[in-house]
Amino acid sequence: MGGATSCCVPASPKARSRSAHSRLESYQQEPERSRAEPGWNLQHISDRENVDELNLEHNPSNLPRPSTIFLSKSQYDVRDKRKSLFVNNHGASRRKYNSCSTIFLDENTVSQPNLKNTIKCVSLAIYYHIKNRETEGGTLQEIFDEKTHPLSKSEVPLDYDQRDPEQKQIYRFVRTLFSSAQLTAECAIVTLIYLERLLTYAEIAIGPGNWKRIVLGAILLASKVWDDQAVWNVDYCQILKDITVEDMNELERQFLELLQFNINVPSSVYAKYYFDLRSLSEANSLSFPLEPLSRDKAHKLEAISRLCDDKYKDARRAAKKRSASTDNLCGIRWAPAILS
Repeated sequence: MGGATSCCVPASPKARSRSAHSRLESYQQEPERSRAEPGWNLQHISDRENVDELNLEHNPSNLPRPSTIFLSKSQYDVRDKRKSLFVNNHGASRRKYNSCSTIFLDENTVSQPNLKNTIKCVSLAIYYHIKNRETEGGTLQEIFDEKTHPLSKSEVPLDYDQRDPEQKQIYRFVRTLFSSAQLTAECAIVTLIYLERLLTYAEIAIGPGNWKRIVLGAILLASKVWDDQAVWNVDYCQILKDITVEDMNELERQFLELLQFNINVPSSVYAKYYFDLRSLSEANSLSFPLEPLSRDKAHKLEAISRLCDDKYKDARRAAKKRSASTDNLCGIRWAPAILS
C-alpha cells in the first residue's frame, strides 16, 4: 500500500516474457498506454497462459448438463440392464399400490436419500465402471495398485488384476466402510462424484487391480469434505487392520493432487448424480423401499401443511396492505399553481 510498485505492475518492464510481449503487440487497434499508467501491461483473459484444459465443457463431475459416466457405461450391456444381484431369489419385488386404507410413501429424497439403497446404487455404478472400462489407454498410478499397496497382509493372487469383482463384492466393501465409519448416504453420492472426477482428471482406468484403493481414497476424501464430524485416517486403520496411517496419508495426498484440489461439488451436480442413480436402480430392478404412511407421520405432514398454509395467508395479507386503490384516496386538495 502506497509503494512505488504494486502487485499488478512489475518493477521493471524487462521482466516480462517475450510471449506476453508478442501477444500485446497483436492488439494494434487499441490506443497505446503510457508505462506510467497503472495496468498498461495487463494481459487479456483469453491470452493468459496455463489455461486449465480440465475445465472441460463436457465434464460430468463439474457441470450439471453432461450425463454421468456410470449411466452411459451401464447402457453398454443390454442383456444385464434389467438384472441385479441385489434382487432376492424370489424374483423382483411386488409393486405396492396405494389404497384408501394404506398409503405408501417413498421417503428417499435428494436431501435425505436412503442409505442402504444409495450404497447399492453406488456399488452398481462402480461395477459398471469396471466391467465396461476401456481396455486400452489410461495411466497407471502406483498409489492405487493393490499389489504394491495391499489392504491386508494376506497374499495378493497372481491374477488379482485380471478378475473383475462382482457387484456383491463391491457392495460388501463399501458397506463395511460406511457402516464402521457411520457415514451418510450423501457421502456415498459425493464419493461417486470424486471417483468419476479422478478418472477424467487423471485419465485413470479403474480395474480389478486398483478399484479398492480408488474407492477408499474417494470415501476418505468425501467423508472429510461432506460430514461435519470427519473420520480420522487412523480410524480407517482400525477398520482395515493391516493398513498404516502413513499409507492413508499418502493416498489422501495423491488423490487430492490428481483432483487438482477441486473438491467443490455444486448442488446441481449432486442432484444430477442422485437422479441418475435412481435411473440406474430402475433399469436394474433395484427399487427404493416404500414405507406405509403411519398415523404419526400423517399428523406431522398435516401440521407441516397447516404451517405452510398459515405462512401463505400471512404473505397474502401483507401483499394486500402494500397495495391501495383510488377508492381509498380522500381529502386531497388541488391547488392552482402560483405563477411568479
